Amino acid sequence: MTYLHNIGLYFLMIKQIFRKPVKWSIMKPLIFKDIDDLVISSIGIVAFISFFVGGVIAIQTALNMSSPVIPDNLVGFATRQSIILEFAPTFVSIVMAGKVGSFITSSIGTMRVTEQIDVLDVMGVNSINYLVFPKLISLMLYPFLISIGMFLGIIGGFTACYFGGFVSIQDYIIGVQLDFIPFHIAYAFIKTFIFAFILATIPSFHGYYMKGGALEVGKASTTAFVWTSVVIILLNYVLTQMLLS
Repeated sequence: MTYLHNIGLYFLMIKQIFRKPVKWSIMKPLIFKDIDDLVISSIGIVAFISFFVGGVIAIQTALNMSSPVIPDNLVGFATRQSIILEFAPTFVSIVMAGKVGSFITSSIGTMRVTEQIDVLDVMGVNSINYLVFPKLISLMLYPFLISIGMFLGIIGGFTACYFGGFVSIQDYIIGVQLDFIPFHIAYAFIKTFIFAFILATIPSFHGYYMKGGALEVGKASTTAFVWTSVVIILLNYVLTQMLLS
């Protein structure tokens, strides 16, 4: 019953996000602040992880090609497919559930503990719209981060092949271009937009409805990370089945 109650509260919160919106003059600076906190500040970690994971994928693919029948351009092909289809949209989103999700939960949870949310409600402000809507809008720029992850992941594979000498650069580039299907990019960005919605709403839910003191803020952040990751993984399976099967 607790889970069903929480699911009901979650959908009620989503409904409240778009009701009785705060004035644009107040909302605009909040959106720009959240863009800086949630998107711009995450570029470094996404770039770092994507570059080196792309290199690892290329190295592992090259080292496991023991058959002379397998062409060398498979390294570039496998790196591109792994980065675009799974790593960039899904694995990066799980990393972001830890970074961005914990930040959202702790910031809103702290406002709940210090009764700032109660003050907003007393003033007649739709506190859910005031707190969650800017985060939801700012994370609509999340595909920008995923684009960086895709690009740097492939560049990381290129760099690993260049310095490691696993395959020639020409073979790697041919592999990256081999049998390219444009819909795979669309598939990745469809997942990205849905994951962005999850990243904005589930941590916000756990922060907004938390009870207790400062210790519970940390517990809520951990719970938000776990549930955000679980939902992303489940949705990844469903979306893959729907869009690629």
